[in-house]
Amino acid sequence: MRLLHTSDWHLGRTFHGADLLADQQAVLAHLADVVRSERVDVVLVSGDVYDRAVPSAETVQVATRGLARIREAGAQIVVTSGNHDSAMRLGAFADFLAAGGLHLRTSIDTIDDPVVLSDEHGQVAIYGIPYLEPEPARQAMGIEAKGHTGVLTEAMRRVNADRERRGSRSVVMAHAFVTGGTGSDSERSIAVGGVEQVGGAVFDGPDYVALGHLHGPQTLTERMRYSGSLLPYSFSEAAHRKSAWLVDLGPGGLERVQRLELPVPRALATITGELEQILADPAHEDVRDCYLAVTLTDRVRPLDAMRRLRERFPYAVHLDWQPQGGGASHALRYAEAVRGRKDAEIVERFLADCRGAGPRPSERALLERALRASHPEREGRREEGAPVSAGVGS
Repeated sequence: MRLLHTSDWHLGRTFHGADLLADQQAVLAHLADVVRSERVDVVLVSGDVYDRAVPSAETVQVATRGLARIREAGAQIVVTSGNHDSAMRLGAFADFLAAGGLHLRTSIDTIDDPVVLSDEHGQVAIYGIPYLEPEPARQAMGIEAKGHTGVLTEAMRRVNADRERRGSRSVVMAHAFVTGGTGSDSERSIAVGGVEQVGGAVFDGPDYVALGHLHGPQTLTERMRYSGSLLPYSFSEAAHRKSAWLVDLGPGGLERVQRLELPVPRALATITGELEQILADPAHEDVRDCYLAVTLTDRVRPLDAMRRLRERFPYAVHLDWQPQGGGASHALRYAEAVRGRKDAEIVERFLADCRGAGPRPSERALLERALRASHPEREGRREEGAPVSAGVGS
């Protein structure tokens, strides 16, 4: 039996405000092509089908079309819910959808109720463990053990009991942070009491463990892997090679796992330098069509920088300013910054911290008029050396 292990589609997610639905739809269409060309029997989606518990109507349409294409290409589909999904919404009409080849495993009650499929070598039991929020899951399971390790240990106890009774080949899908995996900036933390990781030994037993939650494709053991996310969802993933795992089960269990790279409709890139140099340097032309993060190093913060950047780089989505010499990084407590200073000096220093330079002469004159108009009697006292109050200049 041939399986395609995917996870973390996060349909409906945006990237620094950019809509990714068209990109996500394109990658789902590619998965359907893989199913057809590689003769995949089962597609696994190990959690986080959606990015939000209540996805938009357009997002649901993209999911529906993507799943339909995969099914039309010839594969059964097994889906579990992740920490971003609403398990109840995703699992609605599960019994009816199973008749059409879409198998949803989103409930604690179905953890030891596998999807059972057959090939020429016999049966394969596919167990779907949805994301288990530790405290509600512990109460639902009626166990004393706490945390992710406690509830997943109980889940696997139930899986292994059923697996041993059946004596068939088996696959487990789970959405968790397993020790040894490497996270990125785009995963939502599932820490409870400071602990979000579980040991890999919890998943001993099955022939293959298809993990979801971490967005980088990675191999923890030969039989336990993360497929990673459908697309890069943070600049920390710029170097990721987005992938799915092609898993072959033979008569005795796991035979081969092959990595299949997924297309990235729009790559990610970062640039650091002064604004004028970035705009003029022909070497940056190769990132013109990338989602771009720019760090400006100008000593004075440039005005209207993002608009100017987008004239050359239409997909610039993130801008940071780190002036050479670290002038903007020096931080003082507010009370220390204003102690003994006049209002005008406080405002001037504020401008210098924000844009790297104090007010120009024309701005200074305007500032003085504004301060006199706002509290002339206090300004007079300040000239005599009265200290600045905590609220002045805020």
